[in-house]
Amino acid sequence: MTSVIEAETASAPPPAPTRPARARRIDLRPLRRAGIVIPFVALFVALAVTSSGFLTTTNLLNVLEQQSPTLVIAAAMTMVLVAGGIDLSAGATAALAAVVTAKVALHADPLVAVAAGIAVGAVAGVGNGVIATTFRIDPLIATLATSFVISGIAGLVTHGNLVVLFDRPAFGDVARTDILGVKSSVWIMVLVVAVLGFVLARTVIGRYMYAAGGNDEAARLAGVNVNGVRITAYALTGAAAGLAGVLGTSRVLSAQADSGQNVTFAVITGVVVGGTSIMGGEGAIWKTVVGVLFVALVGNGSNLLGVDPLFQQIVLGAIMVLAVGLDVWSRQRGA
Repeated sequence: MTSVIEAETASAPPPAPTRPARARRIDLRPLRRAGIVIPFVALFVALAVTSSGFLTTTNLLNVLEQQSPTLVIAAAMTMVLVAGGIDLSAGATAALAAVVTAKVALHADPLVAVAAGIAVGAVAGVGNGVIATTFRIDPLIATLATSFVISGIAGLVTHGNLVVLFDRPAFGDVARTDILGVKSSVWIMVLVVAVLGFVLARTVIGRYMYAAGGNDEAARLAGVNVNGVRITAYALTGAAAGLAGVLGTSRVLSAQADSGQNVTFAVITGVVVGGTSIMGGEGAIWKTVVGVLFVALVGNGSNLLGVDPLFQQIVLGAIMVLAVGLDVWSRQRGA
């Protein structure tokens, strides 16, 4: 009997080694899905409580009107980032479109001037797309370089002078017409954002943009024309920047070559804060809208509360770094 027990013991497999328990990962998916909505609501409520002038129709409509050009560009810029690119020339393109629009408006019908501005932006966007894709130049470097070229062309168009349209009040109707108590620039922005949001979220080209930004090699193997998709995204961004330049010119009836210096930073900050990944393949235009408005509320609230503008710059820079850092960290954690 003892020998049988010994034989069974000898033939039994050794016990499996115990593995140390893995540290439980934090599930960041609910937080990422909520994205910028939670801080936006918190900021909105805080400003409503602390500033008597914030929650008024006049103030809120002014914020929307001022941000309309930025929102138009940001909606299209979301597509570029989703597709795996970036466009640092958007502000310069808007400025070039603005001065071209103003020059044409001096001698032609307002609709012709509007078409000229959008066309100039679209051409600049296609150029950016071709340089970044066909010539395989890093889009950060490519669009940084083209921003200098575009700014130089804008300077040549104006010879460094301000182009004024005070004797062409009809052109101001493009952005300043009252429709149901809201300026036409806001309605144009809503229409553009809605159309681009639908294209990105619900169409084949939109799905291709996500595929190109998520894994361009896999997208190519699946038959996606990655270069064509990215050039399309750049072209739409250029056209949107052109429209933004038109709206800006119509609002103030003037244009100058250096008017787009801060536009690119505002646009990219809003897009990234809204949750669009700088690494591509992830983002949504509705979140970009919330991100841009969040940044706008930081500035608006600071002005209403009398905060030093220098602190606004510090806060916006910190928000940008935090948004990018959270994106990188959450991707590393596999959220």
